[in-house]
Amino acid sequence: MHPETPPEGKPRNMSGPSRVDVMLEREGLPFTERKFSYNSRSAQELAKWAKREGREDAFNAAVYRAYFVEAANIAEPDVLLQLVEEAGLPVEEARRVLSERPFQQAVNDDWQRCYSLGVTAVPTYLSEGLAIVGAEPYEQLERLVTEANAKRLREAADA
Repeated sequence: MHPETPPEGKPRNMSGPSRVDVMLEREGLPFTERKFSYNSRSAQELAKWAKREGREDAFNAAVYRAYFVEAANIAEPDVLLQLVEEAGLPVEEARRVLSERPFQQAVNDDWQRCYSLGVTAVPTYLSEGLAIVGAEPYEQLERLVTEANAKRLREAADA
């Protein structure tokens, strides 16, 4: 969500673990302390392609592991191509996707939709005009769904 991040990444100025790190640890998910943030634009475009190929979950899992567990620079084409291979996708077609960028507009559209909804951070959970921004405990997500459902039912009853 930060297209200004250079390909080599930018240092994370943290004086301790981030909220995301704390949540990952609490949930028992693997991660490592990352010293850099990397531009995820190419990974997002490849994820659109992976979805079309029916391998979105495998690719996204590989990107998660690379970024959050291995602190790999997911802006690097060689890193992305390795992740493509791990996800069982054809590497040569991925090279074409990276060079020709046929999914650029789809990602642009996603970003524009996010900006129009006020989404400025990942993760953001939206439902019925209600939102949670950032990594939150399961109970917060459950509350969002409950409140959104109640709002939907009220609006349906008023219609």
